[in-house]
Amino acid sequence: MKTLSLCMIVKNEEDVLDNCLSSVSDIVDEIVIVDTGSTDKTKKVAKKYTNKIYDFKWINDFAAARNYSFSKATCDYILWLDADDVLLEEDRNKFKKLKENMDKKYEAYSMFYNYAFDDDGNVILRFRRNRIVKRKRKFKWHGFVHEYIDVQGKVCNTDISVTHRRVHNVGQRNINIYKQKISEGYKLNPREKYYYAKELFDNKLYDEGIEVFNEYLDENNGWIEDNIVACGKIADYYFRMKKYEEGRKYCFRTFQYDLPRGEHCCRLGLSYINQKDYKRAAFWYELATRLERPTSDWGFINENAYTWLPHLQLCVCYYKLGDNDKSYEHNKIAAIYNSDNESIKYNEKFFKELGYE
Repeated sequence: MKTLSLCMIVKNEEDVLDNCLSSVSDIVDEIVIVDTGSTDKTKKVAKKYTNKIYDFKWINDFAAARNYSFSKATCDYILWLDADDVLLEEDRNKFKKLKENMDKKYEAYSMFYNYAFDDDGNVILRFRRNRIVKRKRKFKWHGFVHEYIDVQGKVCNTDISVTHRRVHNVGQRNINIYKQKISEGYKLNPREKYYYAKELFDNKLYDEGIEVFNEYLDENNGWIEDNIVACGKIADYYFRMKKYEEGRKYCFRTFQYDLPRGEHCCRLGLSYINQKDYKRAAFWYELATRLERPTSDWGFINENAYTWLPHLQLCVCYYKLGDNDKSYEHNKIAAIYNSDNESIKYNEKFFKELGYE
């Protein structure tokens, strides 16, 4: 059986680290913890699981810290996680089976990342990341913020998911790193410019964020999936500001990069609902119900836009348009996907009072 090192970088993670390590410690053969300056009980928690704890002076470079953690691994393969990640029981079982059958022909193994959830706990954003790499290949991390590992060779795409359970907000940390680099004369590459714009948005610096996003989009050198997300971020902001025409321009712009996506059809539908134009809203939600979920798992997909959400909104639209039968049918379809949703359950009760069964 192949051996596996878990390599992590941490700082002030006492609230979450135990949950992470307890979910994976019995699967891996070695745990390497690199601490970048904790002032809480992070190291004390880590010592429950490993004595391989190293200090790394923080130099505003996540890739440097991750590469250092990888340098301390000794097993055949390396797994990486963040402190607020966990493996749920179903995924733990899948992981154990994977470890028993790891094949040397693969240079890396990817897993899903369950990153965001709705109020009912359903995954609404998940994507793939390379999670396990062959140690002897010495793959390197790149990027001082929002780092990525450059994998070359054959990758096995597994059905295992890592679940993200964020507790702490990064606040100004990342944006300050970007601003420092820029002040030093560093020129951001397209990927860095995209993530810098996202950080500006996260810190509510919307005007500056839109400017950077537009620079990124106009240069036309970015990843298609990032382009689509950037347009969505700008569109959402304009819709919140009730600048509906401006927002729709960015939804339509996504059609330049790929076939229409459910997320943007739902955005367009909601923009028309907000203007009480239910006929046009219904058009976009109907289109969303006919779209296939993108086949690539490497992009950023809102699962709800391809299941219950457009049907729930069509329930609203057709009721407003006076077609109770269609409204009822769409709520029934929405319930197939998400029977616990409070709005769907309210609608079921409402239609029952109208005589629908």
